[in-house]
Amino acid sequence: MSHTTLVDATTLAAYLDDPAWLVVDVRHQLADTGYGERLYAESHIPGAIFLHCDRDLSGPMTGINGRHPLPDVEVLVRRLGEIGIDAATQVVVYDDVQGMIAGRLWWLLRWLGHDRVALLDGGLQSWLAAGGAMDAEHPVLQPKHFVRGEGLPPVDAQHVSAGLEAAQICLVDARSPDRFRGENETMDPVGGHIPGAVNRFFRDNLQADGRYKQAAELRTEWLAMLDGVAPEQVVHQCGSGVSACHNLLAMEVAGLTASRLYAGSWSEWCADPARPVVR
Repeated sequence: MSHTTLVDATTLAAYLDDPAWLVVDVRHQLADTGYGERLYAESHIPGAIFLHCDRDLSGPMTGINGRHPLPDVEVLVRRLGEIGIDAATQVVVYDDVQGMIAGRLWWLLRWLGHDRVALLDGGLQSWLAAGGAMDAEHPVLQPKHFVRGEGLPPVDAQHVSAGLEAAQICLVDARSPDRFRGENETMDPVGGHIPGAVNRFFRDNLQADGRYKQAAELRTEWLAMLDGVAPEQVVHQCGSGVSACHNLLAMEVAGLTASRLYAGSWSEWCADPARPVVR
């Protein structure tokens, strides 16, 4: 059985020594980019490999392509093979912010056609609460041959602009409500949101314990918000294409499949002063 959305701490513990499973630690803080590596060196889930949000899950910034542009596909494919992922590998990815960062790697693998990838539901906190072990050993990499498959590609700013103008897409912004309104903007030089976007803060997908809400509850909430819009018409964005993946995953958990990601998101959109902004 493969896991394609979420896996709980108990299930991960049962398969932790299975060579067909690979755990990836992507802890990261936007304001402290060395945070994840430091904590990984101190302790991590046994056998976990570390990938960096900026270096591994993103490509170079140009000033107009957002804060976390997509990595070069060939570079990413090579890196995934280096850490030991092939078609048969069950990947489990975790962070310590309830999936805000981990969702990015989940989406990247799905984009590349690898469906055997799941978030550790509740993140590292759920692992520790379940009595999960930690260690500081750096596992020896077992490189494999990762072959790119076909997944749903991201969309670009032109697709978003044209889709909104023609009322063919529903753009969902995963940022906090204050940032969506243009208040308390600390990450990007311009505050506000893309005209026509609706707001679904990614943390609204979570229960009080940091785990995802049950599928039925998520489905009810998302169907109410979409108000008849088909899942395949939904495009997700956030500040830089990271936390938006949390909403995309929530829709998958809810059985609402085939929504897509605007990877450049607000940080790319607002870099062009010709694009309209709502505050």
